[in-house]
Amino acid sequence: MSPAVEEHAQARIVSDAPHHRPVPVALRYDPAEDPLTVRFEFPGGNEWAFPRSLLEAGLRGPTRRGDVSVWPCGRAQTVLEFHSPDGVAVVQFDSSPLVRFLRHTYSVTPAPSGRA
Repeated sequence: MSPAVEEHAQARIVSDAPHHRPVPVALRYDPAEDPLTVRFEFPGGNEWAFPRSLLEAGLRGPTRRGDVSVWPCGRAQTVLEFHSPDGVAVVQFDSSPLVRFLRHTYSVTPAPSGRA
């Protein structure tokens, strides 16, 4: 059985507020549960699960699948946009923790041929 990966990152909720406070986000990957899916858990128990390949592709260029969009923002940041019946949340991360998280997930479960 492959071990699960859990890392933590800081994100900024993008809004019209003048100051953006960092928000802690738990980045999770459990290949025993679903080897193709990553989970981002925000404070208050809000969790989004989406394909690991979507996160990987979104670090290089704009991509979307279902209710989740990911795109690079400059050279060092990545934006994730989550759509739900309650509205849209736009969250900005430094890219390096996301890249590190992906590398750790691929060390546990390699990408299908031709990826990563």
